[in-house]
Amino acid sequence: MYTPHRLQQPLSALSRALAALIVSGFITTAALAQQPAGQARPPTPVTVVDIKPENTPATFEFTGKTASSRQVQINARVEGYLDKIAYVEGSLVKTGQLLFQLDPKPFQAALDSAKATLAQQEASLTRARQTLARVKPLAKQNAVSQQDLDNSIAGELTALAQVQAAKAQVDTAQLNLGYTTIKSPLTGLSSSANFREGALITPAGNNNQLTTIVQIDPMWVNFGVGENEVLKIRDQQEKGQLKGPGLSKVQVELILADGSSYPQKGQITFVDPMVNAQTGTYNIRAVVPNPNNQLSPGQFVRVQLKGAVRPNAIMVPQVAVMQGPSGKFVFVVGPDNTAVPKPIQVGDWYGDQWIVNSGLETGDRVVVDGAVRLQPGAPVQIRPAAAPAPEPAKVPSATLLKP
Repeated sequence: MYTPHRLQQPLSALSRALAALIVSGFITTAALAQQPAGQARPPTPVTVVDIKPENTPATFEFTGKTASSRQVQINARVEGYLDKIAYVEGSLVKTGQLLFQLDPKPFQAALDSAKATLAQQEASLTRARQTLARVKPLAKQNAVSQQDLDNSIAGELTALAQVQAAKAQVDTAQLNLGYTTIKSPLTGLSSSANFREGALITPAGNNNQLTTIVQIDPMWVNFGVGENEVLKIRDQQEKGQLKGPGLSKVQVELILADGSSYPQKGQITFVDPMVNAQTGTYNIRAVVPNPNNQLSPGQFVRVQLKGAVRPNAIMVPQVAVMQGPSGKFVFVVGPDNTAVPKPIQVGDWYGDQWIVNSGLETGDRVVVDGAVRLQPGAPVQIRPAAAPAPEPAKVPSATLLKP
């Protein structure tokens, strides 16, 4: 009999709870409906940069390879036995430094013989001149025949020719003797010797190359510029987006494999007027001083060409540039402090910034920090850019070692 009464109490309590919940929901909905529409979403804090065109240096980077500016093969010019290797293989040799010494004795003997022959011919010339001097007065007195006079004149001329031939033999012997002493024609790095002491060196065939010397100061840097890159640069020059200083004033800087900058600056000395059919590039050569022999032939380096200027260039930080379905765009802050997307056309990089070819104007406020949280038309609140963090104080190494 009391069961219905006990069930009615929980049901009435449940009904009261549901009614309270429904009333609370209506009140909350009504309160939200009464809020102003502008407060539905709080403004997003962002930092911006004001667009201001400025003249910007233009840097072009390519991959290059160092090469010797002069490479000389040291060859033997006379046949002889190698007496001495007078340099340290692989070392830097100076101009005029002795490299090899061939056995000079046979060539000295040949020179002495040539000098003796010259002395004999000179004596014969003296005798022929004396004979002619005696015959000439007698010929005027008809004391000797005309044939005797002609023979005396011919004898002098023959003796003179023999003296000249003997002098040539002396010069040849002198040259051959000099060729036994082989010196470096330039300052550069030496390679290993192809022969050892005691080897017979012959000037004919392929058995005459003794070593190779490569000049490393100055150093050549060879690199290629693609045809598309050249056309792009020419197009920018025609549009006034790029101004160059002229080929002779372009500054060449090198970045080594470890990322360090090579201290010496170079210049372009050669540009191939034709495109390389195998690589599709224009071959370019620069000359860079190498006084401390820091560069060696065959190194790969990054070649940076500097000196050109982009007049009135517009740049934005790379973090501000977004990628959309239709291309790259940035958010700018509109007059009503809302986010407005603007499509842009970007060009090259300059440091950590994009160079914008089109899409932005002077005075645009481009969102940098906070752009990823924005949607078109979203309200924004511009906040000042954060100041760079101060560098930590440098502590002497001795202090760091203390416990």
